[in-house]
Amino acid sequence: MPRLDRSNALLLVIDVQEKLIPVIDEHESVIRNIDRMIRGCRILGVPVIVTEQYAKGLGHTVEPLRAALGDDYRPIEKDCFSAHRCTPFESALSRSGRKQLIVTGIETHVCVYQTVSDLLRAGYEVTLIADALSSRTQQNKEIALHRMENEGAKLSSTEMALFELTVVSGTDEFRALSRLVK
Repeated sequence: MPRLDRSNALLLVIDVQEKLIPVIDEHESVIRNIDRMIRGCRILGVPVIVTEQYAKGLGHTVEPLRAALGDDYRPIEKDCFSAHRCTPFESALSRSGRKQLIVTGIETHVCVYQTVSDLLRAGYEVTLIADALSSRTQQNKEIALHRMENEGAKLSSTEMALFELTVVSGTDEFRALSRLVK
C-alpha cells in the first residue's frame, strides 16, 4: 500500500460522542489526538467526514472536536454499525473521490472495525491512527487492530500520519504541524 497522499486522503472520525466517551479507555488522549488529526488535516486541505451513531441516544460529537471542525462540523448520523452500509456516508465518500481513508474514533471493536472491514472489501486503502482509536477496554481495541491489520489496513500514529501527509519540512504547513503536535 502506498504512502498517504493528501490529494487522495480523507480523515474519518467515527462516533466520538458525548455519552459514550466517558467510558472509553484513555479517552482524553484519544480526543487530543483526534483533535490534532482534524486540525492537521484542515491545515493540509484533507477533507474530514464525521459519523455519529444514534445521536438521539448517544449525543453528538464531543465539543473539542466540534470546535476543531468549526463550520465543517456536519455529522452523518447512522444507525448501522458500519458507516459503509449507510447511504449518506456512501454518498459523501463517493463525492469526495478519495481512496485513502485515515480512520480515527470509537469503539475500535464495533463501529470502527465493521466500517474498516467493509471499506477494505470495497477496495479502499485504510490507515488506522492507533493512538486516536479506542474502546471501553484495551483488550477489545488490540484485538480489533490486529484483525483490521490482518485484513489489509495499515497502522500509523497521529504524528506519523500528519508528517507523512506533509512530505517536506521547511514549509509553513510543516511549521504549523510541528506546533500542533508539541
